[in-house]
Amino acid sequence: MQMRSGRAITPPLLDALDSNIIEILRTNGRATNQDIAKQLSVTAATISARLQKMEDARAMRVVAVTDFAARGYNVIIAVGVKVRGRNVQDVGRDLGKFPEVLSVNIMNGSHDLELLVALHDFSEVQEFLYDHIAGIAGVAQIEAGVAVDIVKYEFNVVPL
Repeated sequence: MQMRSGRAITPPLLDALDSNIIEILRTNGRATNQDIAKQLSVTAATISARLQKMEDARAMRVVAVTDFAARGYNVIIAVGVKVRGRNVQDVGRDLGKFPEVLSVNIMNGSHDLELLVALHDFSEVQEFLYDHIAGIAGVAQIEAGVAVDIVKYEFNVVPL
């Protein structure tokens, strides 16, 4: 069971066919229903119905994922934020408005929030941290770590 917005969510049950459809789309996001059907020895209508069922159940969604470097982002920073004097969720929402912020997570640990930030180059780091993030009401302390290499990046997938 997972939590979303403070509510418990029962994950939908995926059978082998559903899992195979997702795996094919992970490998080739442009695969047509006919391509998938041929690989799995079912009809295109079956694939269409399964995709719709999984999307309706929020078990999957089809999205485009861009490469950081292809968009000119060469610096990835993980930023821990301690919040004081203001609601953590409100601070998180404000921080999430910056287009450079890829994710905002409410944490249990040494930081109240953790951000993943993408910048074009190192010359932007100081300004972004001190003028943008530190300028948000409630941000009491920031701690940044610069990613020197990306070993794995799969934000669009959940283990089946």
